[in-house]
Amino acid sequence: MRIISGKNRGLKLTELRKGDSGVRLRPTSDRVRESLFNVLQNNLDFNDLVVLDLFAGTGALGLEAISRGAESVTFVEKAQVCQKIIQKNVELLNCSDRTRLLSKDATKLSPGERCDLVFLDPPYGQGLGELALKSAISKGWIMAGTMVIFEESKKIVPNGFQLTDSRKFGGTTITFLTAL
Repeated sequence: MRIISGKNRGLKLTELRKGDSGVRLRPTSDRVRESLFNVLQNNLDFNDLVVLDLFAGTGALGLEAISRGAESVTFVEKAQVCQKIIQKNVELLNCSDRTRLLSKDATKLSPGERCDLVFLDPPYGQGLGELALKSAISKGWIMAGTMVIFEESKKIVPNGFQLTDSRKFGGTTITFLTAL
């Protein structure tokens, strides 16, 4: 797993090891991340973006945004093993001044700042993505115009969002949404 583009292009990220217990992680592959960010790059200027990375896992999506110029990223991850990996990856990119890590359940957020871009990569098929979106909206993280990248096993368009694009990669569907 590596940073695809930007200031930290090619940097290898710390990954979850097979011996790390208690977590079933399905990191977004380099190929899917590269395709996702190619679509975003054609539609967004990453400079000065405020990003929220829900169910952050290794932090690869948020860190890719930082490498491409995002102003800040807030990672939300409740698994301690993943939190340690995110911290190591933030150190690798030397971007602790532009990131923060919330040790929380992504479906039970505290009040926060409005974000321009939200990455949402919940465990598949459990309805957690929709719950996290409701929490993010009710706590002020998502407002009209916020772009949400929702990774699931199938295309999901929750109420209050407009579908802007959808891409399928094997068993993964990336749905591009805009909050209404």
